[in-house]
Amino acid sequence: MGRITIFGVMLEQRDETAPNFQKILTKYGCNIKSRIGLHNVADNICSPSGIILLEVIGKEQDISSLEKEINQLDNATIQKMAFEGPEL
Repeated sequence: MGRITIFGVMLEQRDETAPNFQKILTKYGCNIKSRIGLHNVADNICSPSGIILLEVIGKEQDISSLEKEINQLDNATIQKMAFEGPEL
């Protein structure tokens, strides 16, 4: 059976939170298959919060460690989706 794991991460106070979040992403770079960043942008306005979607792969231990490290960040909230199936 295959497995696809997606993390949705909401970062508040991006200016302060993003550098530490980026360090974690760099550490687990080989486990991140896809990364999509979403935040509101308009003329002269950039939202202080944003959402990052991560499709992660690899050993379950590595995925759990990544999730744990993100959970330990101030101003970060993580939610997880996991899909399993024979074709995945």
